[in-house]
Amino acid sequence: MKFTHLHVHSHYSLLDGLPKIDELLDYVKELGMDAVALTDHGNIYGAVEFYKKAVERGIKPIFGAELYMALEKMFDKRPNIDDKRYHLLLLVKNDEGYKNLVKLITRAQLEGFYYKPRIDEELLAQHSKGLIGFSGCLSGKIPKLILAKKMDEAEKTAWKYQEIFGKDNFYLEIQYHPNSSEQKTANKGLISISKKLDIPLVATNDVHYLKSEDAEAQDILMLINTGSDPNDPERLTLKADDFSMRSKEKMIEDFKDLPEAIENTQKIADLCNFQFELGKIKLPQFAVPSGETPEEYLEKLCQKGLEAKFGEKPNKETLDRLKYELSVIKQTGFASYFLIVQDFVNWAKSNRIVVGPGRGSVGGSLVAYLLNITNVDPLKYNLLFERFLNPGRGASLPDIDLDFTDRRRDEVIHYVAQKYGKDRVAQIITFGTMAARAVVRDVGRAMEYAYAYCDRVAKMIPFGMTLDETMKRVTEFRSLYESDQQARKLIDAAKKLEGVARHASTHACGVVISDTPLDEVVPLQHPTQDDQAIVTQYEMHSIEDLGLLKMDFLGLKNLTIIEDTLSRIYAIYGTNINIEDIPSDDKRVYRLLQKGETVGVFQLESGGMQRYLKQLKPTEFEDIIAMVALYRPGPIQLIPDYIARKNKKQRVEYFHPKLKPILEKTYGIPVYQEQIMQIAKDMAGFTLAEADVLRKAIGKKIRKLLMSQKEKFIKGMKKNEIREDIAQQIWYWIEPFASYSFNRSHATAYAMIAYQTAYLKAHYTAEFMSSLLTSERNDVERIAILIEECKKMGLVVLPPDINESFTFFSVVPEKNQIRFGLSAIKNVGSNIVEVIVNERKAKGPYDSIENFISRINSRDLNKKSLESLIRAGVFDKMAERNQLLSNLEKLLEYSRENQKTKTNGQEGLFDGMGFNNKINLTAATPASEKERLTWEKELLGLFVSSHPLNGFEKVLAKKVISISKIPNGNFKRNIKVKIGGIISNIKKIITRTGQPMLFINVEDLSSKIEVIVFPGVIEKNPAIFQENKIVMVSGRLDSRDGVPKIICEEIEEIVES
Repeated sequence: MKFTHLHVHSHYSLLDGLPKIDELLDYVKELGMDAVALTDHGNIYGAVEFYKKAVERGIKPIFGAELYMALEKMFDKRPNIDDKRYHLLLLVKNDEGYKNLVKLITRAQLEGFYYKPRIDEELLAQHSKGLIGFSGCLSGKIPKLILAKKMDEAEKTAWKYQEIFGKDNFYLEIQYHPNSSEQKTANKGLISISKKLDIPLVATNDVHYLKSEDAEAQDILMLINTGSDPNDPERLTLKADDFSMRSKEKMIEDFKDLPEAIENTQKIADLCNFQFELGKIKLPQFAVPSGETPEEYLEKLCQKGLEAKFGEKPNKETLDRLKYELSVIKQTGFASYFLIVQDFVNWAKSNRIVVGPGRGSVGGSLVAYLLNITNVDPLKYNLLFERFLNPGRGASLPDIDLDFTDRRRDEVIHYVAQKYGKDRVAQIITFGTMAARAVVRDVGRAMEYAYAYCDRVAKMIPFGMTLDETMKRVTEFRSLYESDQQARKLIDAAKKLEGVARHASTHACGVVISDTPLDEVVPLQHPTQDDQAIVTQYEMHSIEDLGLLKMDFLGLKNLTIIEDTLSRIYAIYGTNINIEDIPSDDKRVYRLLQKGETVGVFQLESGGMQRYLKQLKPTEFEDIIAMVALYRPGPIQLIPDYIARKNKKQRVEYFHPKLKPILEKTYGIPVYQEQIMQIAKDMAGFTLAEADVLRKAIGKKIRKLLMSQKEKFIKGMKKNEIREDIAQQIWYWIEPFASYSFNRSHATAYAMIAYQTAYLKAHYTAEFMSSLLTSERNDVERIAILIEECKKMGLVVLPPDINESFTFFSVVPEKNQIRFGLSAIKNVGSNIVEVIVNERKAKGPYDSIENFISRINSRDLNKKSLESLIRAGVFDKMAERNQLLSNLEKLLEYSRENQKTKTNGQEGLFDGMGFNNKINLTAATPASEKERLTWEKELLGLFVSSHPLNGFEKVLAKKVISISKIPNGNFKRNIKVKIGGIISNIKKIITRTGQPMLFINVEDLSSKIEVIVFPGVIEKNPAIFQENKIVMVSGRLDSRDGVPKIICEEIEEIVES
């Protein structure tokens, strides 16, 4: 007798089911079973992954879900009534069944969600064909009625479900849980109904974990989900019984009195024959002019682009390349793909949405360039089409990933949804999983371990490392596991939960566009109930496997900065700049790069990059492309050679003369994947398609493929009359380079954005920096760095002002000044800022505090926001800060009275009158400079109008070195230094011995540095360690991670200047 598990939960029953798909299928195989169902709660998240992996293992996959049934109607959302629901298990028999399950899940998620996604019997009846229904676990409607002693109603419901599903498509589900009296009662009732109504029984075990010993881990998972107290006797738990994946023998033994319930599992398994059709591309139809094919229309658009970009007589190389690319696109059937992409990219550009010049390997396509999809001329930059679309790559679509301004990306998605139908476009789900550090903390909390203990264990795990890897590589972690029973228990439980799906959210950039309504193919849902976006229940790899068109619409902050800068330039100068048409040889840009003044310049702004740029002294665009490609782990070690060769301090040599034309631009160093492909083509006789296979083999280190490619490479070189010893030498020389060489198409496109941002910074410094400040407005530390950069560039950053400030940072025309925006002030919300700015635009500046208060009729002008505006100094030109603060209640009362008068339809206290109705402000002692600066730091995050160190310069100059003079990078350890500055930030940790240790930031007028303070130093003078204190620090320099820090030995406060 055979048995198949038909009620099985994986980790996609979020924080309820424990098994990951691989583990589940491996265990099915281990148990000698040849079929299994996947029935997660309210979803089929794992269906495609389950299908692919089951087929690989020779296991028959059966699809289903355990759905939630509303008490009455799925649209009912009555508090304390409709938060209860029933369970119902559905299995898919065929294509029609799959489509119906997708419809049911989608409508449950989008329309019936109330605590859980719910359907009702009416909807079930409309979409029951091709499905098999089970009565469900103890939470099913029929078992609940039996337990409530409502047998007549239970029988009527069973009969109704049999009518809905049809004879032999509805089963009464029985389970063997001997410790549950409720299960025994339910089973008895179900057997009785089965006999009376001739409805068959089916045996399941409601699997939530694989082995009995996993019960503890699954219980911890539920504790993490519910946040319950493990000692609460009423909490939700499955521990009382066994919900593991029992063996066939155990299930047959448990149901020996009801063999038909076991036999029916096989009967059902034989009926369920749905299979996914994977790998067949289903592109949406792109409407082309009547009588034309997509291929013809694509060629026509390319001809237009050809004339626009290359004039009336393009050269033979260009025409041949276009002809070749179009032939490959026709051969692969991807013409519609290019038409779809060019349509929304050109729509975005026509609506002044800045689009990136390209991303990934699409820059290698001349067709993409002619269609305006990219702004990279592949012929000019020697980019290869085969790196993008290889005729031998099979049926998969090449990636055309696109960058848009992050603020306007959603407009493009909306356009696509309007064009192809809202029911055919959705964003894509992604799953957050339990990573090693987090899972240790979560499990520890559920097990009621002390937080400090769990935190200590978690911090032993290096970022990005799994628990198994940590066990192998971190001696301290392994020793703790071996010597501490508590740690062993914690880590063992954490290992079982590591990698389990924890929550669903929206993928950062993935969008799916379908040729048919999505709810016929993929179930849909909201990512969370607070987010009304619609996402697919399948993650991006599953979407691609189904052949659906998945596009990456990436929001890039730097493009928003470019767009904002262009808007400011137009507003101030009336100049309309097309960023795609700026000259690529601008001297001011290269001067800026040579000085390393690249804060805010895309891809080029890190300290290390600035250092290399100063050494390199770039003079052409090729240098920027190379630096984008080289400044990454691995190839970064090649930068000193690249710099030395460019500056003629190191000889450039080639193993063979044929290497020179390929590597000349990079001074004999293979920097790009395209160069490796070109070497294979020109020297070993590979086609570019074959060369792309070689690139993949080396890059992915596929040993078997690598050996066959090596043989082919050397044989090809010999054929080209290159000696075998030279061929071997070249192979061993390029192999390590190839493994970390970079995609030149991507580097070129990103170098363009780098150049564009550098151009705007060099020519329109104030406009660029104010856009950059606006973009980074929520990051106080970053704002401080940018304001420092403004000073270096000769720009003055002014504090916020009620008549000069707009919502965000703005340029003061013709004055080399930038003004803080009102929204930068803490406690001042966007609503009140909008009201203030709009009122000023409509009726002119505010001429007094009374005038301001009488004109702002917003409830958002409350005590907190007015107090923050005053402390930040926005009214400094009207009145002294402390005087306004002392009269705050009087001002608020004036505001309330004024609003009340206006609400009653009367004029304000002095509306339309030719004089100001003065508020009699009580005198107050003016705020000291120290107070004003403290308020600025508190409300703006930094000192703006002045600096607490102003006036201390002479004192400090005699005793300390400037922080900016401390060397970067590696240097001899234990160099003694003495610095002076203000404590801007303090972070405290507790050491393993239970003592405090501090990481403090000290900043002077030139820069800042982290100072590490050990317990012994803290003990000498604990009171000194407070933010905003001015101190002198003596200590030793340390740069273990390449960033200088000071190990504090002595610290003293500077009280007077």
